[in-house]
Amino acid sequence: MASQITQTGLKGVHHTAFRCRDAEQTRWFYEDVLGMKASAGIVLDEVPGLGDPVPYMHIFFEMEDGNFVAFFDAPSTADPDWFARKDSFDMHIAIEARDEAHMLEMQKRIRSHGVSALGPVEHHFVRSVYMYDPNGIQVEITCRTPDHDKILGEEGAALPELLKTWTAQTRAEKEAKFGAAAIDKRGKPQSELAG
Repeated sequence: MASQITQTGLKGVHHTAFRCRDAEQTRWFYEDVLGMKASAGIVLDEVPGLGDPVPYMHIFFEMEDGNFVAFFDAPSTADPDWFARKDSFDMHIAIEARDEAHMLEMQKRIRSHGVSALGPVEHHFVRSVYMYDPNGIQVEITCRTPDHDKILGEEGAALPELLKTWTAQTRAEKEAKFGAAAIDKRGKPQSELAG
């Protein structure tokens, strides 16, 4: 059984950061297409804290709630293969719209810039439209359904048992694929963890 978790005071996501192929191309998508504010950018010649000589630009896009999506444009260390479209299970950004009407308005805006925006897709607790940014990252514009909190509350209550069952069901496959050492400690059921 999972122990009671005490909140630590972490209040939210300040920013998520990803690599981009080109800062201006990324600015076009996040500012012109999505309407986010390009709010800050810096260019440095080395990696802070490490001192590695890697020139890069770090650019930030601000959302209405004050949180940011940020990108690093570092061509000298970029791998062209990284910019292939990523599976949504591997990486995606979900940005919340005010409501369903706003989400649909955003879908229309995105399409008006020549970007495909699929959906809406029904997830029961949210509805979403999907597109890819120029860096191969899937972007989801989502809105909460009226039952959002109720559904997540029910799913949260069921999570400990669901996680225990899922871990037992998938453990052998994961050990065969990744090796037991790669998933030990945190990949074990709570009852198997030692101190």
